[in-house]
Amino acid sequence: MTWFTLHILPLLWAAAGTSTWTRSSCSVPLAQQSLVDGIQVLMENSVTSSAHPNPSVLIAMNLAGAYNVEAQKLLTDKLMASDTADLTIGQLALTIMALNSSCKDPGNKVSILQRQMETWPPSSPDAPAPTFYGPSLAVLALCQENPKTALPIAARFAKILRFSSSPFNMDTGAMATLALTCMYNKIPEGSEEGYRILFSQVLEEAVKNISLRIKDNGIIGNIYSTGLAMQALSVTPKQPNKEWNCQKTTDTILTEIKHGKFHNPMSIAQILPSLKGKTYLDVPHVSCSPGHEVQPTLPNQPSPVPTTAPITVVYTINNQLRGVELFFNETMDVSVKPGSVLLVVLEEAQRRNSMFK
Repeated sequence: MTWFTLHILPLLWAAAGTSTWTRSSCSVPLAQQSLVDGIQVLMENSVTSSAHPNPSVLIAMNLAGAYNVEAQKLLTDKLMASDTADLTIGQLALTIMALNSSCKDPGNKVSILQRQMETWPPSSPDAPAPTFYGPSLAVLALCQENPKTALPIAARFAKILRFSSSPFNMDTGAMATLALTCMYNKIPEGSEEGYRILFSQVLEEAVKNISLRIKDNGIIGNIYSTGLAMQALSVTPKQPNKEWNCQKTTDTILTEIKHGKFHNPMSIAQILPSLKGKTYLDVPHVSCSPGHEVQPTLPNQPSPVPTTAPITVVYTINNQLRGVELFFNETMDVSVKPGSVLLVVLEEAQRRNSMFK
């Protein structure tokens, strides 16, 4: 039985560094490619007309090479029609990148995101980690659209991040690394050297913190944070403080896939690009020209996700947010598949009790 308590209180993040380095290469052995094919098919099968459109899934499909072109088109069309008023900064940024990965013009979504980031309020030194995750995605999306107009936005973001006093968060740190690596690589010619120095310092801090969480088996943080961390370490111009064996990480992830740990579409979407040798920085380079639309062959028998007995999570939600009228402390036993991510627990709790929203 797993015990899990969620306190709706501020989570925190900080950052800390090193220089240019030689990366270790890694790849999925041919004999285990069916494991990757299996989770990709599982992810793509989650795309239905009734399902909420997930831009992370479309990005992963396009970077990996979609098997289900109908699902790819359906998801693209739904994201094209999405109402920006319903989206957070992070969701809007992901939607823009997803459409770009499908070679679709995101239209006014880019200018809306830019305005939102220009008015993004500076965070206090102890602002929670999630405060920076959405803006990290926004900086990455804007960098890929127009590095020149993104430069002052990225610099402001980097300064706020640099002086944050909050404990480090892996997903936020990895996404910030991807965003600032994009900016570092695309600083417009003639720009002040101070921009490069700033981005370099923040990248150094973030990469140091990521590398400190590399485990002996190659996992970085936990199995579900490893996908983004792999992307970050594979593109950063800064050397990790701890040597990273990319192949060991890949081999361990493949073992976890074999054990059925990746069955949630979102967790698959975050690990799949790395297993295909891609990162979010490759989004602008996806080719959609008629002569290059080579779809991979659908595997005849994708590896099934092993079925195992469900586990029981004792889930407590303790709402203590200021300004919220409904204060409560409720506990529920939730049955989910082994290896389920937190979101699965949250969704199952909501399905059983409307108080859990």
